[in-house]
Amino acid sequence: MRLRLFGFVLLLTSLQYINAQQNNFKERPSFAPVALKTSEPVIDGNVIDDPVWQDIDPITNLTQVTPNFGAAVSEKTEIRVAYTNNSFLVAVVCYDSTPERIVVSDSRRDAKLNDEDSFQFIIDTYNDQQNGFLFGTNPDAKQYDAQIDNEGDGNFSRAGRQQGGVIGGTNLNWDASWNVVTQKGEFGWSAEFEIPMKSIRFLSGQDKTWGINFQRNIAKNTEIAFWATLPLGFEIKRVSMAGKMNGMQLRNPKNLKLFPYVIGQEIRDNTGVYNSSQTNGDAGIDLKYSLTPGLTLDLTYNTDFAQVEVDEQQINLDRFNLFFPEKRAFFLENAGQFSVGSPGEVDLFFSRRIGIAENGSVVPIVGGGRISGKVGQTNVGLLGMQTETVSENGFRTNFSVARVNHDFSKSRSSLGAIVVGKNDVGAGSENFNNVIAVDGKLGLGKKADITGFIAKSNGLQDREQEHAYQFKGNYNWDGWRVSLGYTELGEGFNPEVGFLLRSSFKKPEFLIFKQWRTKNLGPIFEVRPHVSGFSYYDFDNRLISSFLHVDNHWVWPSGFEIHTGINFRTEGVFEPFSLTGVEVPVGEYNHQELQFVLITNPNKAINFYNRTFIGGYYGGNRMQFSNTMNIRSGNKFSANINLTYSDLRLLNGDVNALISGARLSYSFTPKMFVQSLVQYNNITNVTSLNARFGLLQKANAGLYVVLNIVKDKDWIDQINNQTLSIKYSRQIDVL
Repeated sequence: MRLRLFGFVLLLTSLQYINAQQNNFKERPSFAPVALKTSEPVIDGNVIDDPVWQDIDPITNLTQVTPNFGAAVSEKTEIRVAYTNNSFLVAVVCYDSTPERIVVSDSRRDAKLNDEDSFQFIIDTYNDQQNGFLFGTNPDAKQYDAQIDNEGDGNFSRAGRQQGGVIGGTNLNWDASWNVVTQKGEFGWSAEFEIPMKSIRFLSGQDKTWGINFQRNIAKNTEIAFWATLPLGFEIKRVSMAGKMNGMQLRNPKNLKLFPYVIGQEIRDNTGVYNSSQTNGDAGIDLKYSLTPGLTLDLTYNTDFAQVEVDEQQINLDRFNLFFPEKRAFFLENAGQFSVGSPGEVDLFFSRRIGIAENGSVVPIVGGGRISGKVGQTNVGLLGMQTETVSENGFRTNFSVARVNHDFSKSRSSLGAIVVGKNDVGAGSENFNNVIAVDGKLGLGKKADITGFIAKSNGLQDREQEHAYQFKGNYNWDGWRVSLGYTELGEGFNPEVGFLLRSSFKKPEFLIFKQWRTKNLGPIFEVRPHVSGFSYYDFDNRLISSFLHVDNHWVWPSGFEIHTGINFRTEGVFEPFSLTGVEVPVGEYNHQELQFVLITNPNKAINFYNRTFIGGYYGGNRMQFSNTMNIRSGNKFSANINLTYSDLRLLNGDVNALISGARLSYSFTPKMFVQSLVQYNNITNVTSLNARFGLLQKANAGLYVVLNIVKDKDWIDQINNQTLSIKYSRQIDVL
């Protein structure tokens, strides 16, 4: 323990030294946006011929990070910014010398922008250098928007498996009401953004400053360019290095929206010899009101999520919990404000505990409310929800979260606390569970930080060691990423409204990663050598799991990549467990495995991803292949085909596990689409279909027709469930 603490202190001291030695980044660029008081531009995509835009001096000095770091953007780009009392306006002209080579891959809202020609901008409306709103489009006027918390940090990888937590990161489920119109021609393409002030959050007043940055992607060159230059390894979400918009005069916009919905469902259960069919109808309403420009009240009654895409199937080929990410928009909006912990590993608040039972069945939500936003530089979040009873005791369940987090913008630091509660409601109810935690981030210049949290739980049953904590030091600059951390989860720690990947452990971890642009390796454009590792111990200091990963990424200018790695694993099994029906006996298992990844050019109409593991596994051997093929035809049709096959040869038997899936999408327009997700796995022998038709009006409001079918493999009606849902919602702007 003393050795770990010594190493941690040594790392932090080194980070401070490195930060002091390399604190040489350029001064951030700035400008004053034009306040329009008399005339406004016509939002039709035509920027070149609009006299309002042409009277505004353009921003033109974008700088590449890929492929030629530090060079000027290869195609002329003009950006203009203005605002009124009601709207924030951005216009861009993306000139292109070969407009016939412009790539448009997908028109669906929030589909990724990095594999096509696109333009994005981020605004840090509180100038806190940590959070922001991201907007983007492609030449076909796709709407892409997201909330950015904690500069986009939040996702992580564990043992080669990408996980998604709800802490920080990029919240694509935030869908604001805004407008973008584009125009294509021999000059290239242009776009006009109109963002209503009531759709974002900010502080009103005189002489306000926002952070801002712009990004242009040019697909034919696999090119990325920014206005405010960024070091290697950073994305536009790094708002602490954004430029500035100064001198803004901002008023408080009034905002009251109602979201009523009606839904009709036909549910058929043809399982076995007993067939049943029922038709249901329901209605509900959501309300959104801006208490202040920075603080929003959301209320929901009879909440429904019928339009949400189903979970992707998973097979547990280990002895720890599977993570299924939250997909419901109500809970994902402002999710970063409510979350504390270690993403996907120790989530102190995990919203899937509300309205979804352990077996995945839906628990009706009576209603609830949320207040979220900022008061000055302090983030505030209050959430209360109530669900119907699902047990024989007849009790409803209340869920509550209170969160406060203060940003110290000049230092990229923050300090916060959270209380998460769950209790049954009704005469004679006694069951309850609470978690309280303190968390913080200490920024060390622009390049390093220290993060951590300390938490304690308590409930109806008294437990010992009801604590959890983590401390981590991070350095990220000029292609280097270095981190060292320690997490401990007490044997009695029990967050019933949270998620634990594993229970009861002590875990040190580290990462050393270098992104290096090559000059003398022939066609190789970039290499990324790195080593990472972690170990899990129980409270008797017995090793549960250990993982050491040594790898290098070989990257070509086109975006083609090969990853060549080797993993060293140790698993300590102190009680036998079943792995899909095959028992793994007690013992210590030491293995090595090859890890190989191949990624083809993502800008091509057909691209491919493969991850392969070959090596030892719990005393036997494993071969696992995860494959994804992405196909697009024009800007309307796209397909994503997945197949993961695992061949395990264990001491007590073999396991052959297959998961396959196909996600198909056709966009008639950016607001009208058909999507389907077909899945099958051979362990449960279940095939499922989720098909959705959407006709949207504002944001995600509109008409949805959703069909869900779940059947057994042999179609002999052991499992045969069908649900057809028709849901219509509408956004009503009262103020």
